Amino acid sequence: MGLDLIISQICDQADDFLAGVTKRDEAKAGIAEFLTMYHAGLSAVDRKAVTDQTMRILDREGFFERDAGGED
Repeated sequence: MGLDLIISQICDQADDFLAGVTKRDEAKAGIAEFLTMYHAGLSAVDRKAVTDQTMRILDREGFFERDAGGED
């Protein structure tokens, strides 16, 4: 699976697996856990690229401006 697909997968599921997360550091830890569970074969460089891009997308979508990363 390509990195763009992994990033999309994470962003699509962020409301579920990052429910209750309000801080960026917590989100990064959640993304790292997701990658460990579902994409353990990624290199450290790819993990960082996926995490950085996912965080940019979540920021752009206002994920951290909502209450606890959940439903509006």
